[in-house]
Amino acid sequence: MSENIIIKVEPDSIAQEMGIEVGDILLDINGQPVKDVFDYRYLIQDEYIVIGIRKQDGEEWELEIEKDEYEDIGIVFETGLMDKAKSCSNKCIFCFIDQLPKGMRDTLYFKDDDSRLSFLQGNYVTLTNMKDEDLDRIIFYHLSPINVSVHTTDMELRKYMLKNPNAARLFEQLEKLYKAHIEMNFQIVLCAGINDGKYLDKSIEDLSRFIPFGKSMSIVPFGKSAHRQGLYPIKLFTPEQCRTVIEQVTKWQNKLFKEKGTRFCFLSDEFYLTAGLPLPEYDDYEGFPQLENGVGMLTLMQDEFDSAIEELAPDNKKRRLSVATGRIAYDFISGLCNKLSEKLSDTVINVYPIRNDFFGETITVSGLITGTDIINQLKDKDIGDYLLIPENAFRAETTVMLDDTDISDIEKALNVKVVISADEGHRFVKQIYEL
Repeated sequence: MSENIIIKVEPDSIAQEMGIEVGDILLDINGQPVKDVFDYRYLIQDEYIVIGIRKQDGEEWELEIEKDEYEDIGIVFETGLMDKAKSCSNKCIFCFIDQLPKGMRDTLYFKDDDSRLSFLQGNYVTLTNMKDEDLDRIIFYHLSPINVSVHTTDMELRKYMLKNPNAARLFEQLEKLYKAHIEMNFQIVLCAGINDGKYLDKSIEDLSRFIPFGKSMSIVPFGKSAHRQGLYPIKLFTPEQCRTVIEQVTKWQNKLFKEKGTRFCFLSDEFYLTAGLPLPEYDDYEGFPQLENGVGMLTLMQDEFDSAIEELAPDNKKRRLSVATGRIAYDFISGLCNKLSEKLSDTVINVYPIRNDFFGETITVSGLITGTDIINQLKDKDIGDYLLIPENAFRAETTVMLDDTDISDIEKALNVKVVISADEGHRFVKQIYEL
């Protein structure tokens, strides 16, 4: 357990009134150690609590606090988790972190497999690195939903793919969560010739048995960078193979919808784009439970875009701008921009597909384009007055991209104003309309 260092005391809070200061350390609550944020939130719920504080000079205080039930006392800790994230001990044959080029910032090489981050941030965990007491904590605090990376329900294959003998405990763990009514979302990284075909059929059938607490299952294709030297050889899906996977999953969706009232399993947009097939309809995604996994993102964006552009009042304002995107979404983004240019007749929008030289040309998604590639490929292009770059290409709540290029670096190199482009269709339209 890391020290619970207080980095902020809210003004006019109970903590400030009690003399708690930045730099103090929370020792315990009601005599109980505080392992992480879930212990903290649970233990401060009472109307009367006793907290232990170590001051910066080493003196230890015991503070009795009377408050309203669930009232916060007003302290913020050094890390939101109040603990170190648990690292992953797997050696997954498809792991993208193993494919990162050298020289990136250290945090990008950290592999987390922490159920608490699954609840807090939507991260996926394999459960292989969890002890029984970790599972008990999930149930005790009812950390729901939990996102589980399954990859296959064939236990011998799962052990092989994850390179961890604990992978064979999957059903025991899922059954325990199911019986405790913990909601679960599942994920499969599909690798051609490895866990597809009959193994995918088995995975869908096995995991669908956990409905209704098994809420959804996403299937995403393996992503291959140019930095896989010495790693397990995995081939990318061809357009024909993607069409086969789509047909296979569609049959399961129809079967499960008829039997259980949910399609349950959903393919990421990449399968449809690679196959050259239309994306599913809005209602087919049942509320988009796996949106952060790239499942239905473009369908949702299209629906929001169409609604927004229908309500848009044409104007005569002259605009010249460009949009950078990943190569796989180029046709889709171009279609949106063409419609917008037709509505706003004096608006010129250039869409540029960015080839991924940083990770390799086989990486085509927008979320992995880098500032270096944008600069190199657009330096001689007609960009206009603004350059829109998709927000999923930036670190959360920052202006920094994966290669540590900042917006200011791009603006200086290309002599253009950079706008972080919204993923939501209505915001995308509004951003351009207000330029």
